[in-house]
Amino acid sequence: MIVCVAVVGQQNNPLYIQSFTEADDALKLHHIVHCSLDVVDERVNNPKKSGPMLNETFLGLLYPTENYKVYGFLTNTKVKFILVTTDLDVRDADVRNFFRKFHAAYVDAVSNPFHVPGKKITSKTFAERVSNIVKSFGMGSTG
Repeated sequence: MIVCVAVVGQQNNPLYIQSFTEADDALKLHHIVHCSLDVVDERVNNPKKSGPMLNETFLGLLYPTENYKVYGFLTNTKVKFILVTTDLDVRDADVRNFFRKFHAAYVDAVSNPFHVPGKKITSKTFAERVSNIVKSFGMGSTG
C-alpha cells in the first residue's frame, strides 16, 4: 500500500506531498521523504558507485526502513518523485509503471498555462489523478 508520494523540485523544495494515512503519520512520512533526498543526490552525483546509468530516470529502491520502502524517480529536469510504500514485496515493474503514470500526471499539471514553474502544485485535477494512480497501484496495467 502506498502511504506517501512527493514531487520535489530542483533545489529540493517540496512541490507536492500527499500522505494516504492518518494525520499523525504525516510528519514522519515528510521526514522520510526529506531523508530520501540525500540518497537521490548521492546516486545522481556518484553514478559509478550506485548502479543506475545517468540516462536512467528510475532510481529504484532508495532505502528500506523497518516499516517502509522508499523508491525514487528523477526527471530530465532534475525534479524528483518519491514513493513511500508499506509493501515489503513490491515488484520493480509495478513501481516503474506507477512512476510512468505519475510522471504523465505531473507533466499535464505543469503544462497548465496558469501554473508557475517551481511553485507548489495546487491543481485539484492533479490531486485526483494521483489518488486514482495510488488506488490502482499493484493491480496490473489498468489505469
